[in-house]
Amino acid sequence: MTSPPYGPERLEAFAELSRFRVEFHACLTRRGDALFELADAVLCADGPVRTLVGLSLAPEHRRGHGALYDAVNGGRIDTDRLRDALARMPLPRAADGRIVLAVDVSPWLRPDADTSPDRSFCHTFGRGEGKHQMVPGWPYSIVAALEPGRSSWTVVLDAIRLGPGEDVAATTAIQVRAVVERLIDADQYTPRDPDVLVVLDTGYDVPRIAFLLADLPVEVLGRMRSDRVMRRPTPARVYDPQGGRPPKHGGEFVFGQPDTWGEPQAATTTETTRYGTATATAWDRLHPRLTRRSAWEGFDGELPMISGTVVRLRVDHLPTGGEPKPVWLWGSRTDATEADVDRCWQSFLRRFDIEHTFRLFKQTLGWTAPRIRDPESADRWTWIVIAAYAQLFLARPLADDLRRPWEKPAEPNRLTPARVRRGFRNLRSKTARPAGAPKPSTPGPGRPPGSRNYRRAPRHDVGRIVKTGESYTRPSHHNKGTKPRRMG
Repeated sequence: MTSPPYGPERLEAFAELSRFRVEFHACLTRRGDALFELADAVLCADGPVRTLVGLSLAPEHRRGHGALYDAVNGGRIDTDRLRDALARMPLPRAADGRIVLAVDVSPWLRPDADTSPDRSFCHTFGRGEGKHQMVPGWPYSIVAALEPGRSSWTVVLDAIRLGPGEDVAATTAIQVRAVVERLIDADQYTPRDPDVLVVLDTGYDVPRIAFLLADLPVEVLGRMRSDRVMRRPTPARVYDPQGGRPPKHGGEFVFGQPDTWGEPQAATTTETTRYGTATATAWDRLHPRLTRRSAWEGFDGELPMISGTVVRLRVDHLPTGGEPKPVWLWGSRTDATEADVDRCWQSFLRRFDIEHTFRLFKQTLGWTAPRIRDPESADRWTWIVIAAYAQLFLARPLADDLRRPWEKPAEPNRLTPARVRRGFRNLRSKTARPAGAPKPSTPGPGRPPGSRNYRRAPRHDVGRIVKTGESYTRPSHHNKGTKPRRMG
């Protein structure tokens, strides 16, 4: 009796990949075969994806370029079912078994697309004199599960396009709520597990998001600007013979004034290989002083006091050089121990792994390469890219290291997504291929040569910057001599 060609772990990995491919094909409810082969073309194309029409030349795409454009423009994807399939994938967890989610916005820039509706001004950061720029495009909010160590892998669970004038904090809370509920339904989270940690970067109203998600088993952690002002807990009420209303908030905690900090509740020192000595200091039960304007203008009842833990992280040096500045974090967890403080700042550093995913989407998988006019078609193409990336994650333990002569060998199961993609064509033949063969057809005549187009597409204005609770102004930390913020 001969032994099987693969071990049980490898056979199970092939079965998991095949199950996802079959489920992904079932999510494509219109032009399903063309969309499925389009995803295979993204995975098997030689080199980075530069143009959408170039994918029709891949052997895995057995249809013409007309069918490709028809699938992107007129296809249909059951995104709810696809989100459920992504939630059932094996997720990475932290050392304590906790699921760590990162939320960030990545723009699909379309500065010259005057005929594309629903564009907003997206914040971009580049090098040069005017490095902070607002460029028209489609901003996408993406939620991904993070791995515990340094890695270029994440598991993308959801993506939504933010429209002009949309409330980022409220939309992010709704998106995270839907992701967590899907994880609970998929038995990825049980009541015995630690709370799901949601990590955010600067630009989010972290206390407000924590307030909107207070009824879920979620802990929110986010970066705060260095000019913020927090308040201490309400002091004990003392009889005052002169009368007057008792104070509602305690003393101020000004990030930029060390004399207002007081004694910390926890302090840790950790030796790292990339940053030298990392010192984290935490102060417990600090909250922003909310006012009835911007996001809290229509709030019913008394404004809440959203207490949390403030962590100040200081490192010796940065990997890229330059003078390191302290990083301020705010977490919704109170009574944090030293272990909780270390977990917070280490999880925040892992948030930057999602930047590798954005770079792979744009530079290798060609997420923003097509010049698509319709935003619904852009959403459809975005989900094709996400499904292709999910297949790369499932093929991670199966791929061989097809490295270039100048590349260093990688450890088993430590290949980058781009190197897994090189060998996906060899794996595809061993997995399920539910797409049917194309039927012979004759292309339409199209518009007669030399005729003019009398039905020009309408032009659309660019919407205001996506609302964050305040009108857009130049960030105060870019101006010298600014005073600390006195509002939440």
